[in-house]
Amino acid sequence: MEVKDANGNLLNEGDTVVLTKDLKVKGTSVNLKRGTTFKNISLTNQADEIECKSKKVKGLILKTAFVKKK
Repeated sequence: MEVKDANGNLLNEGDTVVLTKDLKVKGTSVNLKRGTTFKNISLTNQADEIECKSKKVKGLILKTAFVKKK
C-alpha cells in the first residue's frame, strides 16, 4: 500500500511531516496550526491516514491530504 502526502510524495514509517492547513481536532478544544511539525509518523491500515504523536493530543490520526513531507 502506498501512502502519499498532499504533494504526491511517498510517506514511510518515521518520516517528518508538516501541516498545510489549520485543523480543529474533533472532540477537543485543540486547534493545530499550519506549519506544525510531526516527527516519527506511523502508517495505519488506511492509505489516506497517518498516526502522529503530539504533546496536545494523544493518538492523533491525520488525513494525508493535510500534510506534506519535510
